[in-house]
Amino acid sequence: MNFITVSEMIGTGGETIARELAQKLNYHFVGDEEVLAAASAMGLILEKRKLEERPFSLMDRIFSERPKVYLDKLQAAIYELAKKGDIVFFGGGAQILLQAFECAFHVFIVGSKEARIKRIMEEKKVDKEVAEKIILASDQNKRSFMRFAFNEDWQNWQLYDLIINTDKLGVSSAVNVIIEGATAGEIKACGLHSLRLLEMLSINQRVEAALLEAGMLSPHIFYELDDQNNLRIYGVVYSPKDKEEVEKVLRNLSGINSVKNELRIFPGTAE
Repeated sequence: MNFITVSEMIGTGGETIARELAQKLNYHFVGDEEVLAAASAMGLILEKRKLEERPFSLMDRIFSERPKVYLDKLQAAIYELAKKGDIVFFGGGAQILLQAFECAFHVFIVGSKEARIKRIMEEKKVDKEVAEKIILASDQNKRSFMRFAFNEDWQNWQLYDLIINTDKLGVSSAVNVIIEGATAGEIKACGLHSLRLLEMLSINQRVEAALLEAGMLSPHIFYELDDQNNLRIYGVVYSPKDKEEVEKVLRNLSGINSVKNELRIFPGTAE
């Protein structure tokens, strides 16, 4: 199995390229709607938001766990989808989440400001002023999302194996170039080890999200997953009720076969 991630500057035709690429290769296309549907099927409720283009407010980031819970669920859904193999991911931070996988090929679609403005004016039937505002907002929001979610610059060329300028190449030419790169002999297919790693990454993100939502995540609580998906939780809590609650939260997660609760109760005040 293989993955291709396609990221874009708005107004460069990236989504059209990603969809045509998936069709030509007979791969699954995964964009925002597909990630939201996967999260829902996993019992993870995500807001219907443009994943990269509606960042949380500064107040949310400082004073609530909501953004971190959202990111954990988003990442769990992407890892779960990746297990199906042969996928074209469009946006959502997949170029970061799958960076360590040799079977992933990362593409960035770019273009000049002038060409982007022209394309947005044509596609959205807006004037130049509005098109410029759309580009500015999109670029700022993507920058904020990537910084907050991954502490990374979304335009860092080192994240990508191929950068395509659609000022010069049309959709069909861009698709053909990507196919040639993604199917090159140097790009190895994912094996069983990669599948297992994706499963463990997905479960780990779900565990963290569940503990965050329950208000039980603590620097004193640790967890490990073995090869049979048995979860061991250990560390320190401050009451028998907390110990019971942590186990209850985690037992309800799909994909976990059993929970071994080795939490110790320390009578005192959590710091």
